[in-house]
Amino acid sequence: MVPPGFSRVAAVDCGTNSIRLLVADVNPATGELLELDRRMTIVRLGQDVDRTGRLAPEALERTFAACREYADVIRELGATKVRFVATSASRDAENRDDFVRGVLDILGVEPEVISGDREAEFSFTGATKELTGRDDLTKPYLVVDIGGGSTEFVVGDERVRAARSVDVGCVRMTERHLVREGVVSDPPTEEQIAAMRADIEAALDLAEETVPLREAHTLVGLAGSVTTVSAIGQELPEYDSARIHHSRVSRDRVREITSELLRSTHAERAAIPSMHPGRVDVIGAGALVLLAIMERIGAEEVVVSEHDILDGIAWSVA
Repeated sequence: MVPPGFSRVAAVDCGTNSIRLLVADVNPATGELLELDRRMTIVRLGQDVDRTGRLAPEALERTFAACREYADVIRELGATKVRFVATSASRDAENRDDFVRGVLDILGVEPEVISGDREAEFSFTGATKELTGRDDLTKPYLVVDIGGGSTEFVVGDERVRAARSVDVGCVRMTERHLVREGVVSDPPTEEQIAAMRADIEAALDLAEETVPLREAHTLVGLAGSVTTVSAIGQELPEYDSARIHHSRVSRDRVREITSELLRSTHAERAAIPSMHPGRVDVIGAGALVLLAIMERIGAEEVVVSEHDILDGIAWSVA
């Protein structure tokens, strides 16, 4: 049963590394979101897009398999409105029409290949809507969504003041700097890390042309790289969303974790209890993006949010 005043909606966020589903009852009048199902599948849609400019057939099939699973969940829970948003990888690909047709056939909705700025707005809404009224967090917020192919920066208080998307993400940085002859360096060399850091710093320069990063009083970090760093920082025996959501990680701890990840082998990273198998090869790059941001703006800590673009999409549907 859908509570009075609520709408049952489904939101799908398809990024470069993962595809995620949220089915929720949403009440725009009261600002309540009652989560019914939230799930994530690593599909690596952006596999080799940075190099080839095309979505690989096997990446498309992994994504379509997840869509078929999600279609069953949406139907079983009776969501009446569905919105599918696609981000960085499908913006960049020459054959994105193949992706659009496949999703339409499976879910009955056309994926919206949104701009980076629109992506940033959804992320900001999803991450900050429930922070309103918190005495321990001061505005303006800087919301940073570190994805697989891009990172979104949004500064705002009650609403977005400035936003920018730049092409650095955990998958893109890994493939661009840490892969040699088709294999991820294990561990990467100092030269590879330095080249990756230079790429990230150049992207931060671009972001600062549009977004006043240093004016923010609270840094809010989103997506799998950030939540995984939090899980590692807390030494969780398994990934625990409840303990990760609204946790805080200091800059010094992020620096320690990043250094450890970039010095470790694939086997050592895979043995971390809270590590998702799909993040083992890309988490070092994602952690380095987070660290570079914190050092650039002088943030003493990052507030970690499990609510992000997916929740923003759900609010937009309602």
